[in-house]
Amino acid sequence: MEYQLIRSRRKTICIQISRTGEVIVRAPMRAALRDIEAFIRAKEPWIKKHVSKRQADPALPPFTAVELRELADRAVKVIPERVTLYAAKMGITYGRITIRAQKTRWGSCSAKGNLNFNCLLMLTPIEVIDSIVVHELAHRKEMNHSARFYEVVRQAYPEYFTCEAWLKKNGPQLMRRLSD
Repeated sequence: MEYQLIRSRRKTICIQISRTGEVIVRAPMRAALRDIEAFIRAKEPWIKKHVSKRQADPALPPFTAVELRELADRAVKVIPERVTLYAAKMGITYGRITIRAQKTRWGSCSAKGNLNFNCLLMLTPIEVIDSIVVHELAHRKEMNHSARFYEVVRQAYPEYFTCEAWLKKNGPQLMRRLSD
């Protein structure tokens, strides 16, 4: 199995799979090569599973800068309206709203109440957009993912878990189209 070995001052061996499906092994400076290779062999089923998930579908080329700009422009019009609607329903205040092309998140909420959303949400059904908006606004009441947090989400948006399932199924192929 081909892999890139990166040695550093870390204490343990770890394996990462890049967005393009390359295997990256990080190891301590003094780790013996035989130990590294034994670790890789032990993790081979996990590696194969994740490499196949990450390898780009040739039918889905990376987004161009123009496509991402168009998605961001649409998101700037759509998402703030949805945030305003659900913030009023939930009785929640918030700070700034930022739209980005994020590679790992659909949204986030800072401790100051600033909200970030992924422009790729414009490629999902409106129900999914609403579920992410409600999720991030719920962090204004519960800054965690506890049972209380999910109760806030469920009360505001009962369809949340259906939308979450949609994102788990369809979201990775959208994220894979973001170039490194």
